[in-house]
Amino acid sequence: MKKEISIQEIGPVKIGQIENSTAGTGCTVLICEEGMRAGLDVRGGGPASRESFLLDPLTAAQEVHAIVLSGGSAFGLGAADGVMRLLEERGIGFDVGVTKVPLVPQSSLFDLTVGDMSVRPDAAMGYEAARLALDAPNYRDGCFGAGCGATVGKITGMDRCMKSGIGSYAVQIGELKIGAIAAVNALGDIFDPETGRQIAGVLNADRTGFAGTTKIMQSSIRVVENKFTETVQSPEHTNTTLGVIITNARFAKPQLCKIAGMAHNGYARCIRPVHTSADGDSIYAVSAGEIEADQDLIGVLAAETMGKAIVRALMSAESMFGYPAARDLFRDNNE
Repeated sequence: MKKEISIQEIGPVKIGQIENSTAGTGCTVLICEEGMRAGLDVRGGGPASRESFLLDPLTAAQEVHAIVLSGGSAFGLGAADGVMRLLEERGIGFDVGVTKVPLVPQSSLFDLTVGDMSVRPDAAMGYEAARLALDAPNYRDGCFGAGCGATVGKITGMDRCMKSGIGSYAVQIGELKIGAIAAVNALGDIFDPETGRQIAGVLNADRTGFAGTTKIMQSSIRVVENKFTETVQSPEHTNTTLGVIITNARFAKPQLCKIAGMAHNGYARCIRPVHTSADGDSIYAVSAGEIEADQDLIGVLAAETMGKAIVRALMSAESMFGYPAARDLFRDNNE
């Protein structure tokens, strides 16, 4: 019997978040003190990341100690410095004799056009998020952590986009647990895969309904002297949806990379268009347990939970910085 559980019930992974709601940025840190096996699949054209090659199946490291999701674009990659400092102080990391070196991959999304662009996640913010993860786990869905400055529907720029956030969804089947976290900062529109209904995206000119990202892209095509030209260009590298799959099933890096790849099906079911050159779409998959499970089953569940986490990120978000959230738009339309 499958039942929904909290993402925080998939121990021993602990999650801490911190954000600057005035500046519109933040970070989310996942820590496993004993180390967790991890894989990564990046399909967007503009990722901002750190220590990604640790998760390549050909590299030596078999476990990492934390994963950081943050805002701030490439500027935010310094948050991992603070996470490493806190973990070293706590004696968590790869033992090299003279100290323990924490292995901490990170991915950042672009939120510099929201709030105060001069404030980015830094080492101090990463340190505090890591401390909270270990001492007082505080994960919440909505405009928190890495989702604080997230927005969607940006094909025409920021004037007609909508507020997004971070969301989670997890299930348990017997002893098996699997869940997803998604910080949704997409160029495209967001759909609920269960109903097929659009729930967020680029707004029309009077901001009363949806204009449709793919419709705008297609309508911009012109034929001039038998050549196709496009008059609307996607904003470059100003997006990125970040996701993490967490399971207590036992897998190695190559299998986790495949599971992360299958989880991208959850992105594709919800985000249209997805994996564009203007997005840095990335998904981590981490294994922190010893439950025996079929890789393909976990991949199917990864896609399902990722899709639900994306929907929850949008429906948990609040209107901020002048950008409407899905639940407020629907309320205003009496839906």
